[in-house]
Amino acid sequence: MTTTISPGTTSTAGEGPSLGIKRYFTTPGVDPYALIEWERRSAAITDEAGKAFFEQTDLEVPAFWSQTATQVVSSKYFRGRIGTPERESSARQMVDRIVGVIGVWGRLPANPDATAITTPYFASEDEAATFENELRHILINQLACFNSPVWFNVGVREKPQCSACFILSVQDDMESILDWCRTEGMIFKGGSGSGINLSPIRSAREHLSGGGIASGPVSFMRGADAIAGSIKSGGTTRRAAKMVILNADHPDVLDFIECKAREERKAYHLGAAGWDMSLNGEAWASVQFQNANNSVRATDDFMRAAIAGSPWELNAVASGELIETVNACDVLRALSQAAWECGDPGMQFHTTINDWHTCPSSAPINGSNPCSEYMHVDDSACNLSSINLLKFLKEDAATSELHFDVEAYCQVIDVMITAQEIIVGRSSYPTPKIEANAHAMRQLGLGYANLGALLMTLGLPYDSDAGRDYAAAVSAVMTGRAYAQSATVAGRVGPFAAYETNREPMLRVIAKHRDAAYALASKEPGAIAAGPDRALIDAATTAWDDALARGEQNGYRNAQASVLAPTGTIAFMMDCDTTGVEPDIALIKFKKLVGGGMLRIVNQTVPTALRRLGYTADEVAAIVAYVDSEGTIEGAPALRDEHLAVFDCAFRAEKGERSIAPMGHVKMMGAIQPFISGAISKTVNVPAEATVDDVMETYVESWRQGAKAIAIYRDGSKAVQPLSTSSEKKDEAGAAPAASPQPVRHRLPDTRPSITHKFSVEGHEGYINVGMYENGAPGELFLTMAKEGSTLSGMMDAFATSISVALQYGMPLRDFVQKFSHMRFEPMGRTENREIPVAQSIVDYIFRWLASQFLDDEDKRELGILTPGERARLEAQYSGVQPELVSALVQPAAAVLPRPEPVEGPSISGAAEDAAPRPELVEGPVVVVAYKGPRVQADAPACASCGWIMTRSGTCYRCENCGSTSGCS
Repeated sequence: MTTTISPGTTSTAGEGPSLGIKRYFTTPGVDPYALIEWERRSAAITDEAGKAFFEQTDLEVPAFWSQTATQVVSSKYFRGRIGTPERESSARQMVDRIVGVIGVWGRLPANPDATAITTPYFASEDEAATFENELRHILINQLACFNSPVWFNVGVREKPQCSACFILSVQDDMESILDWCRTEGMIFKGGSGSGINLSPIRSAREHLSGGGIASGPVSFMRGADAIAGSIKSGGTTRRAAKMVILNADHPDVLDFIECKAREERKAYHLGAAGWDMSLNGEAWASVQFQNANNSVRATDDFMRAAIAGSPWELNAVASGELIETVNACDVLRALSQAAWECGDPGMQFHTTINDWHTCPSSAPINGSNPCSEYMHVDDSACNLSSINLLKFLKEDAATSELHFDVEAYCQVIDVMITAQEIIVGRSSYPTPKIEANAHAMRQLGLGYANLGALLMTLGLPYDSDAGRDYAAAVSAVMTGRAYAQSATVAGRVGPFAAYETNREPMLRVIAKHRDAAYALASKEPGAIAAGPDRALIDAATTAWDDALARGEQNGYRNAQASVLAPTGTIAFMMDCDTTGVEPDIALIKFKKLVGGGMLRIVNQTVPTALRRLGYTADEVAAIVAYVDSEGTIEGAPALRDEHLAVFDCAFRAEKGERSIAPMGHVKMMGAIQPFISGAISKTVNVPAEATVDDVMETYVESWRQGAKAIAIYRDGSKAVQPLSTSSEKKDEAGAAPAASPQPVRHRLPDTRPSITHKFSVEGHEGYINVGMYENGAPGELFLTMAKEGSTLSGMMDAFATSISVALQYGMPLRDFVQKFSHMRFEPMGRTENREIPVAQSIVDYIFRWLASQFLDDEDKRELGILTPGERARLEAQYSGVQPELVSALVQPAAAVLPRPEPVEGPSISGAAEDAAPRPELVEGPVVVVAYKGPRVQADAPACASCGWIMTRSGTCYRCENCGSTSGCS
């Protein structure tokens, strides 16, 4: 029997069972695209100064796609040079490129390296056509999405790199260390990320064979960090993303723990000394270890010793001999102190990870990818995809009740896991070792996004037993069904090559997952009454029953089936409100408009959730109006106190008091982890006032909950606050210096010229009035904010008076600008001044504005102040240079998201008196963007593509403007 692949190409189909892919979304003979309403649009993405760095017109996209999805997809995933016939201009072209190639691969032998096995995936041409049309429907309707390298490379390169995540290895010799740096660089160049455990490298406390002292892993981290930083700047697809891990018993573990915090302290002191600490500044480039996430690898023995305050041995890498005995609690406290200061290092729990390892007979798991969700053997790879959970929430026509469409969900799982499996054998890999392990174990990473939006829409608090049960059930169905389909594929083309060696331990792990599903199903009815409906619970136990039974019969095609990735750029493509497993970031969103600009609206999950909770139409309208004006739901009319938790978000609203507690994040990870093959990329946000003990307890509780890895971010922990101190200088003998001439005050004439400037920082308005000498130099400053007689007004008067007196005594304005620019405190955010689009505080704005008016061009360049004339000069000077490099040169320092350009209609400034439009008048999905207040992280990196400030997505960052990510998914 033969199956036609394409003209002139055939392959033996074989007589084995089919893959079980059935028609669900599509109909034979009906084009899936014909059921979609299409429309023509233009797309443009601008940098923070308003200059467009990407534009494409006459694009064809589904009418239900948001403008954000249109812009991100066209700029990131459309292939071909703009302006040429080869350039893709339609979403259907892009999807067909991917589906067409995967369809061809599925008709070829499943094991291209094994000449004895020539069976293709598809049992017939009808099955192949069914698979292709179902996949087309899934992708174009935003039900699921592959990781970015698939969109970047499939159909573009003959053997494309399709994996987003890699784990590398290193040995204790220079050749291996240099190979690590080279391999890591090539992975970054291809748009992916990697992680590595450096514990095999001898510590800086051990001797070399020639008699010297070893450099230690931290020393080599410096070089690797510099390489990543260079590629981050020059890459064409995304920023470099990497993870560095060290075991808790390595002799250099304390140096590793503190290395990043030490650099943060250096950054603090550089800022205090007046250096420009913007992320494009020369001083910031000297701050090391900023291109990697760091994690300490801890066993159960270490965690127990830390809790008990017991001794802990640090042993030599080469000889195994004891180097030092420390208190385990002191190590964990040092780790918590460093994380409290700068967010690193995180923790990975080695014993838990390897207890759920499906291939322990091949090798242990030592490391992870950059975001900590992919965990498997060294020198391995994983291609990812994510499912949009909110797409499966359906309303019953008769009862208006919401339910989760389990059947549609299972169909998407079957199709996506099959497509990912087909990709494995035809991809390229950066090293022969990685390729060998990828083909031998075929690790996959199916995951999901929009969990936070799903729970809120259902009226379930993220931090609740019901919310956790629902999330656990959704996760259980996904991974159980994925393994069941993997076993079905194995029945046709055979299990993964390393399966027989690992058969017993893998079946043991599958049985553990199954037991966890039954434990969830056996909970008391009251505990899950508000959580997953019975159909979802039944689907979970059925999926794991099938996974175990089919695996016992056929084996499995894939050693790993699921992870929970951050879903950065692909979340934009699917128009997701929330990423990965994260809760919602805020109740206020911004919707990008087709004609440009943004519209401020209330998250659409809010009115849906209110209706589900039983509120009337009038009550819903009143509550939504309150959220729109106040930015928080706390204090809204008619809202019952017991429902407040439903609307809790990751960060506190500017006028609110509530947010999801750190343990709410930890418990969610604990509930989901038993149903995920790999791990979970998630950051536990702790408030600024959290203590080191709070961070330490979060780490311990994460281990107790069964999480495989954990990352912590304390709000504001990485902010560099410029400070100035003074001390009386003494000579070498210790004597005070001789008296110097007394300064002379030069008062302004009674009649003097002046200028007045009105400003606004995140809606906080004020006036700057500058009186000048005859030569135009500033001599006095008046600042008007708030009502006369208020504390703020009085402090601003006192501050302005002190500046005025100092100027009249000859203090150079340049020194004031150097000391006070880039000070960070609330209010911070967007302004209405194109020269200073964002301000880190009112003081920052005042002195950068003074610099723009009164300093000469040389001082402005040195201090990073760019007027329109200076910007034009730089652009002319660097004409012909790569646009992204020129963009980096002309970006002013920024700490928060810049204000979008005004659009016609109601104001979008965010001020309380603005009459923002009602959500029900805004069509289409909305997207999450950083909003004013604590939700905007002043230390978040600027996007390398467009200059906007990024926001957290799992343990990584993503740009809400252009879709770029710092992670690997």
